[in-house]
Amino acid sequence: MGSLEGVRVLDLSRILAGPYLTMLLGDLGADVIKLERPEGDDTRSWGPPFVNGEATYFWSANRNKRSVVLDLRDDSDLAAALELAATADVVVENFRPGVAERLGLGYSQVQRHNPGVVYCSISAFGDEPQASDLAGYDLLVQAVGGLMSITGTEESGPAKVGVALVDVLAALHGAVGVLAALRHREATGQGQRVDVTMLQSLLASMVNQSSAYLGTGVSPGRIGNRHPSIAPYQTLRSKDGSIALACGNDKQFRSLARSLQLSTLADDLRFHTNADRVAHCDELIEILESRCATIPKTDLLALLRDAGVPAGPVNSIGDAFEMAEQLGLDPTRMLSVGDRSIPQVTNPIRLSVTPVRYRLPPPVLPARGPARD
Repeated sequence: MGSLEGVRVLDLSRILAGPYLTMLLGDLGADVIKLERPEGDDTRSWGPPFVNGEATYFWSANRNKRSVVLDLRDDSDLAAALELAATADVVVENFRPGVAERLGLGYSQVQRHNPGVVYCSISAFGDEPQASDLAGYDLLVQAVGGLMSITGTEESGPAKVGVALVDVLAALHGAVGVLAALRHREATGQGQRVDVTMLQSLLASMVNQSSAYLGTGVSPGRIGNRHPSIAPYQTLRSKDGSIALACGNDKQFRSLARSLQLSTLADDLRFHTNADRVAHCDELIEILESRCATIPKTDLLALLRDAGVPAGPVNSIGDAFEMAEQLGLDPTRMLSVGDRSIPQVTNPIRLSVTPVRYRLPPPVLPARGPARD
């Protein structure tokens, strides 16, 4: 049995943040009912790539769910949705602020019929009036939330992360909130509302960069693959490709210098401590790259690994999956129903007693109608 066996989740959300949250709950054993519009979740049409007519984007956040199609503009379908909400332990929605209430599916409205409900709302910027006309796509939150201002280089200009990272961060924070609320309900019988915004999730997840601003009043800038507070901690060019190097302390830096036959670097006052190395990072990287550029990547990585210096290749996504396989992490699952076989990334949570289960592939869009147990 899963940890959340017996918990019913009504998923009113679409696209990524809400669906990823509810998929996590489904992985942990919850019964997740995904409510879709007649045209389906937006991500069913987000492609390419498509495989056998199905968008791989939709696959990424919708396993372990059963889907029901209801048109909330129709009174009978709306009544069916309210009935589902009345039987749910958890309701998750990411409508624009005010829409759930206008439909009669807001927290206070659901709570009247279901006092113990845990009701999670995910929004981009909150539900205050000044946020009501702001669109909530991940790209926009990366931009207005400051992430793009520290991503890329001065030459490249602002750059987004290569995946909808803020959606995932909001989903993870939302999942923690839901689990905490379920624990409280278990102890007291009292449900509650869980509110998560993408902007706040991003500000919290920029950790040291946000803290640096709060402490100094100075907004960090773009430094590419470097780290603002550690050196050397970035990519370096070898003879035939790039590697990532992460020297987190002085001992590792001394090992790096010895392994590259640059022992004098450790005694150079410019590089003696981490703070010294950050202050003279340009000079340090020039020296390191001039040496690394003479060594083939595979040989360089072996050299550094033998010296205990944290380093690794800059992998493609395909290379990363292959590496995870080699490390015994079992990174993929194939979920099959009938003639459909859908590859999935495994959930990274490993539980010794109630392990994650992979029961249902992402659902096909069913015909319009009520959910059935």
